This record gives sequence, structure tokens and C-alpha cells, in this order.
Amino acid sequence: MREWTIVIPVKGTDAAKSRLGATRELARAIAQDTVDAALQVAPVIVVTAASPTDFPGARVVADPGRGLAAAVGAGIAHAGGAVAVLLGDLPALRPEELRSALVAASTLDRAFVPDAEGSGTSLITSTTDHAAAFGAGSAQRHRDAGYVELDVPPSSGLRSDVDTPDQLESLRDRVGPRTRAQLP
Repeated sequence: MREWTIVIPVKGTDAAKSRLGATRELARAIAQDTVDAALQVAPVIVVTAASPTDFPGARVVADPGRGLAAAVGAGIAHAGGAVAVLLGDLPALRPEELRSALVAASTLDRAFVPDAEGSGTSLITSTTDHAAAFGAGSAQRHRDAGYVELDVPPSSGLRSDVDTPDQLESLRDRVGPRTRAQLP
């Protein structure tokens, strides 16, 4: 497998996961479970306004505070070589799922994994340069920018981002330990 650096943007403010209606503690737990899984695969750079102590083992870069695109750009600027950008709201992610996707991406200049609904994006990879376009409809924008869709099952934790209470509830039995500890 190619040597990857994984960039994970994490909002780290009281507004984190606002659509989910999450407490700050739940939002942090979701991000921590995502980072913990990624750390078992490759070096991780977390771009956040949260405390660096929230993400032991990761290199923490200050969020420039101008939205997701700026945070992703800041992380990429601190990485080198092949870079994977992973969203920080994947509490059911398993290291082997991420590792498998990165092995598949190693042979491609650019690749991506759509979210379970197929319209958003949870992971992009590039061995050269990125054209990150996260947000609503990002899967199509990544395709248009030359990212190749990786074959990842819809039920994979890598595709299971959490934006709504129903999404979190559907993953209840699969989330990482920090998220599980925050659930009622």
C-alpha cells in the first residue's frame, strides 16, 4: 500500500453537528472515534478549533475558521505525498474498511467514496493534487473533477456519515466506544 497521510477536518465548536442536534460532547466523541480508527491505518492530521488534547496521536493543525474547504486546504498544506481527506463524522468506521479503500486508491491518481445516500462524499484521495468539493452534491462534483469512485458497500462504516438523529440511531450498535458512551 502507498504511504498515505489522512487529513480529517473537525469543526470543534459549539456549532459542530448542529443538524444532528448533538451536544458538544457527542460531536467530539464522533470525531474521536473517526480519528481513532484512522490512526490505526496511517498518520493523521486533524484540522480543528478544538483542543489538541482531544486527539492524542494525531498532528493537530488550527482550523483557519473559513469553512470546510479552508480547513481541508489547511490540512493538505501540512501533509505531503499521497493525501486522503476523511470527514470526521464516521463513528462506525472500522480501520480495515479504511485500509481497504486506501489500498484500492493507491493505483489511482484520484479516488473517492460517496456517502451511503450516494450524493455526498466521505473520503477523497489523491496521489498528486486535490480538487476537494465537499458539501451537498459533492459526489458528482468529485466525479467531474476526475475522482474515481471506489467500490465500497453502502453499509460500510466508511460510507456511514452521521448528520441526522435517524442516521445515528441506525448505527447505534456499530459506533465506536466514545460515541456509544455519549448515547442515551
